[in-house]
Amino acid sequence: MMGPYATMILADYGADVVKVESPEGDIVRAIPPMKNPGMGAMFLQGNRNKRSIALDLKTRAGRDALLRISASADVFVHNVRPAAMARLKLGSDDLLACNPRLVYASLHGFGESGPYAGRPAYDDLIQGMTALPALVGQITGEPRYAPATLADRIVGLNAVHAILAALIHRDRTGEGQAIEIPMFETMAQFVLGDHMSGRTFEPPIGPAGYSRLLTEHRRPYRTRDGHVCVLIYNDKHWSSFFGALDDGRPEAQDPRFRSLSGRVANYALVYEWLAALIATRTTGEWLAFFEKADIPAGPLNDLDALIDDPHLAAVGLVRMVEHPSEGALRTVGPAATWSRTPPCISTPAPQLGEHTLAILREAGFDDSEIEGLKREGALPTATREGS
Repeated sequence: MMGPYATMILADYGADVVKVESPEGDIVRAIPPMKNPGMGAMFLQGNRNKRSIALDLKTRAGRDALLRISASADVFVHNVRPAAMARLKLGSDDLLACNPRLVYASLHGFGESGPYAGRPAYDDLIQGMTALPALVGQITGEPRYAPATLADRIVGLNAVHAILAALIHRDRTGEGQAIEIPMFETMAQFVLGDHMSGRTFEPPIGPAGYSRLLTEHRRPYRTRDGHVCVLIYNDKHWSSFFGALDDGRPEAQDPRFRSLSGRVANYALVYEWLAALIATRTTGEWLAFFEKADIPAGPLNDLDALIDDPHLAAVGLVRMVEHPSEGALRTVGPAATWSRTPPCISTPAPQLGEHTLAILREAGFDDSEIEGLKREGALPTATREGS
């Protein structure tokens, strides 16, 4: 999802994104559930506002067609290992030779200047190598991956802003360039921003790891009838909390609770005490309490509760769209609001190769050249007029 997520955001912003797929299609198309072959739910969620062209890039004609299409492009994005792109002769040098104004963005596992260069990588592997499962295991006793394609999407987000910055440079200077956005390094930066801790200094003045994030009791708190999520964080919050309790608890005057420095040194004690207290009331009682005290709190949603959340419905994040082959679809739209140029969902995710002929004709291919691509095996045999 790394490349598709990045390009979906760019498409939401108004880019004309051409998704180049093999004749077999993006593998994510096959991930169920689905109503029709090649139109799985995750694919539908991650490929709106795009057009699809199916090309066999292992054929000379398919590669040449891609270079011709790219000659007028602003950005070329791929999440294929660099060695594979080099074998196809579709590396940055090849593309920039055809289009010197191009921004060539390569999303892959590891930076090309290090010893891990060229290794295969997936989200789970990168999570593991950047210590996320180990941090979970430090708290729970068993390492676990985050139940989301966290690395893919974080790296995809980083790719978006890198691409946009490179486009600003291109517009100012006329120069295209190659950008490498490696998963391992990007996620290492993400994790270590929180957890470098004592190893920030040389020599180290303490271990790595942010103690607040690693305390056993930092979790949704169990109430009498469920759970509640709350973060009583700064001194004002704690003063409001004890003031709202209004029961003369000795902790209200305890420096381990009242001051930031005291809490930092005693996170495990503070969170354990809070967990025991929250267990004495219902979720509804605590949510009302925290709202009145102006302390950040919310319910513990499961996936269905999140999808049906009334706030998300009111702001239009989760919305219904009509797909020509899949029918009514529930989809998650752009989150940001813009005063002048709001992102939008203009078209649903495409069928495989749906726009092949239109894209080729826009690139200047005439009917005889398109027939030549078919004869040479560069186009799927099922490519039809209107595709």
